[in-house]
Amino acid sequence: MSPRYIDLRFAAIRDQLEWPAELSVHALRHTYVTNLIEWGYAEKFVQDQVGHAYASTTAIYTSVGDDYKNRMIAKALSRVYGGPDDTTQ
Repeated sequence: MSPRYIDLRFAAIRDQLEWPAELSVHALRHTYVTNLIEWGYAEKFVQDQVGHAYASTTAIYTSVGDDYKNRMIAKALSRVYGGPDDTTQ
């Protein structure tokens, strides 16, 4: 199967389901990378999963949410200043 065929089939199914036209197979790839990062998978694992030679390329694919950003900031500040590292909220 060619990438073009996959894109066309996905678009046909997406349109049948009346999903937004912006949704693409490539968008799903971005979502997959973002989810792996947010779920705590190692950066090297994520990079290998999507076949990128460089971590900087994988970073382009991530679009982490505000909750994740806030947890990471709280974790970093906890390491620097001490105190509770409650990243569950």
